[in-house]
Amino acid sequence: MTVEAPDAPDDLRVTRVAGTGVAVRGDDVDTDQIIPARFLKSTTWEGLDEYAFYDNRRDDDGEITGDHPFDRPEHQGASVLVVNENFGCGSSREHAPRALRRWGVEAIVGESFAEIFADNCKSLGMVAAEAAPGVVAELQDLVEDDPEAGLEVDVAEERAVYGGNEVDVHIDEAMREALIQGVWDTTTLMRDALDETREVARDLPYVEEVE
Repeated sequence: MTVEAPDAPDDLRVTRVAGTGVAVRGDDVDTDQIIPARFLKSTTWEGLDEYAFYDNRRDDDGEITGDHPFDRPEHQGASVLVVNENFGCGSSREHAPRALRRWGVEAIVGESFAEIFADNCKSLGMVAAEAAPGVVAELQDLVEDDPEAGLEVDVAEERAVYGGNEVDVHIDEAMREALIQGVWDTTTLMRDALDETREVARDLPYVEEVE
């Protein structure tokens, strides 16, 4: 039996992200830097933004230094994070992209991403777009020199637009299609198509009863 997937609501479709940017420099920024392991005990996602880059933002006494880009007043409200190579490496904790998303990040442009991290971004509707090192360097300089500069990531066209410039970026095809079609949030899709979900579940031999 084949059940056709329902159309996704328009508010789940991600075709572009536009706003201002914030840069976090450095290769191999792992998930333990993004959110330390001691904060993974939370049973909800609420408040995870507080723990984004928690240790990197503090001195040895645990006090916020104010030097980290996430603490700079001019970067509050930024929606595009610009990073370097192998961002999100290390353990595959879903809390890492969750913390960034809760902080306000809707898209990340970087030289490369750890595969599982990028996949976790997709499940949140958050764009992970790869760009050439020279493009990343230019974007990082731009958002640091002019925090109010507009930065747009066009998912459909796979390009970044900034300061009158347009450059190519690469978005994994599975991620790109899921974002454009709005099918990245499978829980919402199943809930909104509850009758079809139950119909499929009844045909699964390992599901004994579907209410």
